Amino acid sequence: MSRFASGVVVLSVGEPHVHAMTANAFGSVSLDPPLVQCCVAHTAVMHDSLTRSRSFGVSILGAGQEPLARYFADKSRPLGLPQFDGISWTPGPLTGAPLLPGALAWLECKLVESYVAGDHSLFLGEVLASATGDGEGALLFYAGRFERTQAS
Repeated sequence: MSRFASGVVVLSVGEPHVHAMTANAFGSVSLDPPLVQCCVAHTAVMHDSLTRSRSFGVSILGAGQEPLARYFADKSRPLGLPQFDGISWTPGPLTGAPLLPGALAWLECKLVESYVAGDHSLFLGEVLASATGDGEGALLFYAGRFERTQAS
């Protein structure tokens, strides 16, 4: 699967289970109703946070946001709200989930279903709100490395 290029997002959950993580197992499922999916390992802190919160935010990262992707993938970062110390963010108006400025787009989602899928769970979210940013290039993950696209 390392040969499949994927976008990079930061999934986030608001109070009282604040947490965020970098993910590339994310995608659109349906336009009507608007549904997205994300896959999270059973052992990840996000798995419990998302399950308990029942809502989540998504920041779709732009080409210049690799440092944020690396930070939210680092298992040694603090947990809970302290992981956002020094990081600019805005609480989503519907979910309170932290949304990162400079992203290509943001989603706020309500968890509608989850499915056990091997050592991960597939979470299905209904998009409650969305917005687009001003970025032109996307951050991708391919062959174990971050890559960037540029708009033509």
